[in-house]
Parts: sequence; structure tokens; C-alpha cells
Amino acid sequence: AFRHQWSNTGGREGKVSSSAVESGQDKQTLPRGKWANKMEFLLSVAGEIIGLGNVWRFPYLCYKNGGGAFLIPYFVFLFFCGIPVFFLETALGQYTSEGGVTAWRKICPMFEGVGFASQVIVIYLNIYYIVILAWAIFYLINSFKSPLPWSTCGNWWNSGKPLTVCLNTSRQTGPSSTTNRVLRVSDDMSMGGFNWDLSLCLLFAWVICYFCIWKGIKTTGKVVYFTATFPYLMLLILFLRGVTLPGAREGLMYYLYIDLSKLADPQVWNDAGTQVFFSYAVCQGVLTALGSYNKYNNNCYRDCFALCCLNSATSIFAGFAVFSVLGFMAQDLDIPIGEIMAAGPGLAFVAYPRALSLIPGSSFWAVLFFLMVLFLGLDSQVCPTICSRHLSHVHTERVWRVQKRAEHGLLNV
Repeated sequence: AFRHQWSNTGGREGKVSSSAVESGQDKQTLPRGKWANKMEFLLSVAGEIIGLGNVWRFPYLCYKNGGGAFLIPYFVFLFFCGIPVFFLETALGQYTSEGGVTAWRKICPMFEGVGFASQVIVIYLNIYYIVILAWAIFYLINSFKSPLPWSTCGNWWNSGKPLTVCLNTSRQTGPSSTTNRVLRVSDDMSMGGFNWDLSLCLLFAWVICYFCIWKGIKTTGKVVYFTATFPYLMLLILFLRGVTLPGAREGLMYYLYIDLSKLADPQVWNDAGTQVFFSYAVCQGVLTALGSYNKYNNNCYRDCFALCCLNSATSIFAGFAVFSVLGFMAQDLDIPIGEIMAAGPGLAFVAYPRALSLIPGSSFWAVLFFLMVLFLGLDSQVCPTICSRHLSHVHTERVWRVQKRAEHGLLNV
């Protein structure tokens, strides 16, 4: 636009600009890729924002912060912070057709640091989520064994006590199998041996992520058709099975119990705000990158509102699937649900697998559960934010080289 403006003046600057345009036609920027259809965008964003934070962290926070009373601060933060920022970031990417860094540069060069800061957050989250993927792969492989390894005490990593005794003592089967078998935590401050099993799972997780974003949105847009919809099917199956178990009603009542006195605790409001920002992936540049592949006239307001409703509805629905099974576990082992929830939000790899081991056909249900965990984490991991950061601000003559470097760099990692 500036070149045309100067060329219209007829001065020396116009001549220079015209010659620059003529000599640099081959350096024009390549058109940015677009989603093949709206469904690819919706599923990609849904896969990014709907993850373990919905399936386990939200139900745990409800239990911790007054049950149904937690929904009050949650929806306050959602409508006044979550949805507006969610729409802002998506619209910013769609309007500028740029990634998380260069979109801010277009708005105001001084704000480019905001984009770089968001990339730092994404790097930390990628390291965090890839480890969870490795855990999910490890548990998924072991779920094909019968009986489930974490359902017995006669293993080298736990005591030789019966399951009921283990669950009612300080050395419970679930935590010991997680810390001693999966993580192989040493008893002292020594480094311990190399965990080959988990390392191979971590390598396999990186390989999966590489091929999911190998060709950018061309592959990511197709992968999400399965990875973003399959967890809903698994969650529905687990919910239907859970509500038919004895003790499910007590578990659901524990989930929905309302304690309004908790609203006076500032920590409850802090947890609600943290959950909204974490679950909606705001301030990470992810939504800006995904929105940049939309058509300019796409109705992103309608899309964002629908995705926000879907995200919160999934969180609430996941609580029914989780607490119905935990209620069955509490009744079967004659222990309070509060004792089961004592380990915190990390119980996705402790309490819930242990509860599934008590259901007939436990291996089948464990496979379904960890497949769901794997796909939830995978969608949150393969977002093209980092690639968009590197590819959206380079010159055309370097695009091919940068693309190859990005692929080789990801493969090396």
C-alpha cells in the first residue's frame, strides 16, 4: 500500500518504488494456507481447548471448591474474561492472516514482544503435554494386559498385599504403581537408573506429533476429524457405563453438592480464573495462529461463542463421567470419596485407572480411557503455533529453506 502511495506522487520516490516492484515480483509473499472448510477450523480449535483440563482438572476443582458453587465464579470469569479474550485472539489472527508474533507486529510493532512472550508459554506447555502423552502411551500399552498391572499388589514395585488392604494403607496400589513403576522415583536424592520404557514412549509421542503437523494444516486439518471427535465417543461410553454402576448416585451427589460458604474464599475465585484461562488456551498465541487460516469474512464471532459453549459443556459433562465411576469405587472399597480425591488433579493416572480395574472387563475400559487421554493430549500438543511463528514473518525466497529447517528441527527434537 505504501509503495502504490509513493508511486502515485510521480516523484523520485515513485520511480524507485516502481523499479523495486518490477525487480522484486518474484519476492512477493506466498499466499497463506486456508482451512479446507469451516469444520476443520472448528475441530482444530475444539481439539486445542478441550483436553485434560476439562476431563479431570475441572471436576477436581468442583470437588475442592464447593461443588456446584464453583460454577458461580467460573461463569463470572468465563463471560467477563474468557469469551472476550478468546474472541479477540481468534479475530486478530483472522483479520491479519498472521501468526501469534507477526499479528501483533502488524497491529503495533511495539507489541511484538507480546507475541514472543506467548511463544515462551507455548514452549513450556509443549514440554508439559508431551510428557503426559508419554504417560498415556505407557498406560495404554499396559492396559492390554489382564489383569491390569496396577490392580494387584504382587509386583516388584509394590507390596504383596491384597488390593483392598493396599488401598486402605499409606502404600496404595495406584500411587505406588505410578511413582515406582512408571516414573521409577528413587527413594533418595540419587539420579537412579535410566527409564527406558518411558523414554521410548516419549520418543513415540514426538514421532506422532511430527507426522500430525508434517504438512501444516493440510495434515492437521484431517487428523482432527478423528482426534477431536473420538474422545467425545469415549466419554459418552464411560458415562453410560458409570451411571449404571452401584454407588454412582452417591458419587454424582458429591460432585453436585453446593457449599456456598466457599465463595468467601479467595482461592476459589483464583482457581476459577486459572481454570478458564488454562482451559480456553488464551494468551498463548494458539488461537491467533489457528484463526489466521480462516477466510477474511468468516463469522468468527459465532464460531467462538459456539466453541466456548462446547468447551464448558464438556467440562461439566466430564464431571458426571468421572464421579459416577469414583462413587462406585468408594462403595466397592468402603472408603470415602474424599480419600480418593486426596491426590489432586493428577488422579487421572491414579484413582480413575484403579477404579476401572474394579469393573468387569477392566482391560477394555482402561484401553478406552487411555485412548481418550491420548487423543485429548495430542490435540493440545500439535497446534501449529511454533511453526506459524517461524514461517509467518520470513521473506518468500527463504520460505522453502525455512520449511525444511522446521521439519528437520522438529524431527531432531
